[in-house]
This record gives sequence, structure tokens and C-alpha cells, in this order.
Amino acid sequence: MTKILIIYTGGTIGMVNDPSNGMLIPFDFEQIKENVPELSRLDYQLEVHSFNPVLDSSNMDPEIWKTLAELIYSKYDLYDGFVILHGSDTMAFTASALSFMLENLDKAVVLTGSQLPIGEIRTDAKENLITALEIAATKENGKSLFPEVCIYFDAQLFRGNRSIKYNSEKFEAFRSPNYPVLAEAGVHMQFNTNYVMKAPKDKLILHTKFNSNIGVLKLYPGITPQAVTAITDSKVDAIILEAFGSGNTTTAQWFLDALRQAILNGKIIIDISQCKKGSVQLGRYETSRELLKMGIVSGYDLTFESAVTKLMFVLGLGLPLEQSRKLMDESLRGELTKD
Repeated sequence: MTKILIIYTGGTIGMVNDPSNGMLIPFDFEQIKENVPELSRLDYQLEVHSFNPVLDSSNMDPEIWKTLAELIYSKYDLYDGFVILHGSDTMAFTASALSFMLENLDKAVVLTGSQLPIGEIRTDAKENLITALEIAATKENGKSLFPEVCIYFDAQLFRGNRSIKYNSEKFEAFRSPNYPVLAEAGVHMQFNTNYVMKAPKDKLILHTKFNSNIGVLKLYPGITPQAVTAITDSKVDAIILEAFGSGNTTTAQWFLDALRQAILNGKIIIDISQCKKGSVQLGRYETSRELLKMGIVSGYDLTFESAVTKLMFVLGLGLPLEQSRKLMDESLRGELTKD
């Protein structure tokens, strides 16, 4: 029988109303089949690991990512797939982080959640949970059809490190602006296997060292030298530069000098676009030519969530500076497209 481990970290999906005061409280996920009786119709052996205490996803951090990755690694040979129930606010960060931490993953790790608690009449929780389980269990020739970290939400399956949360009010909370969906759940399940990661031949490798000492510099017209140098002169090890359009910035000399000095001080600067769709193309316009010359790394079509977690991961490897810059320029887990 197919065995799936459900990991409940917290979030709206596991909440029910407390009849005494009307407040939302987490229910006991060990009794999951009582709360979601439809699960009994799935021919799976389900086991649940619940965080204690459960977490609001706003409190997610690299130490919790480490706990999740270590749990999956320790249980890896015991289960056919994994479903992580997670608050939607930082789900894309966690999915991106796990994709880098679990190298050579050949089983599905599917994150899901909901916009309404599982006890609400109109909840999206049951469909998200049931279909996430089906996806985690899906195999072809004895191998998982989705050997990567994914997010399933509102009838669509996304590559985790390509996902963003874009809507806090609709059931369609997530999108993958620069990569096709991996599957769609309608009357029939449609699997877009051409876009799924190829199953690795090597053994699973666990990475748990993250360096979160990074800064974010988001540009806007009229940004001041004080605002820029507060980031570039700080003691961070790397900076995410959220630039305009295809990676463009002001060409003011003071600005370029601040970036150049940060690079000379040993900081990695990665240029990503403020646009949700599209890719950075350093050197295409005059406004980004100097960035390319000084050694700023192109983030191509990385999401902000993926840029953050990838930087933390690469810095955590403790490699020489040039090797770290080279890794940031490459696709490690299908997180970016260079062409």
C-alpha cells in the first residue's frame, strides 16, 4: 500500500472554530480522517507528523526549514511521498528552500494549505489536501511522477521554487509567472510531465546550512544615497537588487559607486526584476551595462522567494566567492531559465 507522510506545520488549513468563543484553533491532525472522511476512500496508508506547537507561517525561518528537511530525510525510505500542510503566506519561501536542501530528490514533496479553515462549509482545504495526496502518491513504472518540491493550490501544481503568492483573498492564491504548471486538476488530472524535473540517479543529499545574512535593495525613482548605502555599506554577505524591468537601474554615478564598492568588499549582488513576469537581461540597455561590467550577477527570471532562499543556501555552502557567484548564475533545481 502507498504510504504518505503528512507533515502539519500550521496554517489556516488545520483550523476549526472553537464553539466556546468563535476563535480559530488548530485541530488534532492525528484525527485527520475524522475531520476529512473522504480520505478513507483513498487506498493509502497515511501517517501524520504534527508540529507542536503549530506555527503561523509568518514565523517561518531557516531553522524550521532545517527541521522539515531533516524530517523528510530521516523518513525518506519509509514513505512514497510527502505532503506538507503550511500557511500560505510564506509557503513559496519554504518550497524554494526545501528544493535546494533536498538534492537528488526522487519523490514528491507537495506543499499545500487553504484560504479557509477546513471546518468552513465553503472551504478549499479538503480539495487541496486530497489532491495533494493523490499527486504525492502518483507513480509511473514504480517511480514518482513528480520528483521535486511542489506547491498544489486551487487545482494547479507548481514547481515550488517558481511559485509566488499573489492573492490573499481568492482561492487562486498562487501563480508561477515564469514557468508552466506541472499539473491541473479538472474533471480529469492533466499531468504536464514535459515540465517536471527528471528523476535523479544519485542518492538523496541533505543540505541544512543556510546563511541568512543578506540584504534587499528595492529601487524606486528618487531613492537617496542614504537609503542605498544603508544596505550596501552594511555587514551583509550578499544583496538582492530588485531592479526595474529587465534589470535596469539608475545610472547616477553615486549609485554605481555604492554597488561597486560593495562588490569590492566581497559582497555578492544578484539582480532580479521587480516585474513578476519576464527575465533580467544585463547589458541589453545602457542602464544595466555598467552592472554587468562591475560583476553583478544576473538573477534571470528568479522569483524573489527563490532568490532569497538560493542565496541563503549558496552562502551556507561556505565556498570561495567566485564559486558562489558561479552557482548563483546557474540553475541548480530548475529555479531559473537562462535562455
